Amino acid sequence: MSKFANCVRFVVKEGCVDDFITGFTDSNFQPAGMLVSEMFQSGDREFVSFGVFESEDALVAARPEMIAFLDTIRDYLEEISPELGVTDPRSGNVLWSMN
Repeated sequence: MSKFANCVRFVVKEGCVDDFITGFTDSNFQPAGMLVSEMFQSGDREFVSFGVFESEDALVAARPEMIAFLDTIRDYLEEISPELGVTDPRSGNVLWSMN
């Protein structure tokens, strides 16, 4: 079974960046099967979170917990588009990694 990764792009509302970051750093979010969790800032109000899971099954099992965590920071997020809502997610098999 191969590792599985996801990343999610967020755009934070004006004036909410510090609260958004605190929402991440103060959380105890670590679902079973999650091996790595990182977040980086890619613009003034744009952020990307990245996670690696033991398997696709582990990521699927973690989705309810990921949605529950998103609900704790949702008020800080700007709608990216009507189609996407407040997140722009991607996921797939890890094809290569370097430690």
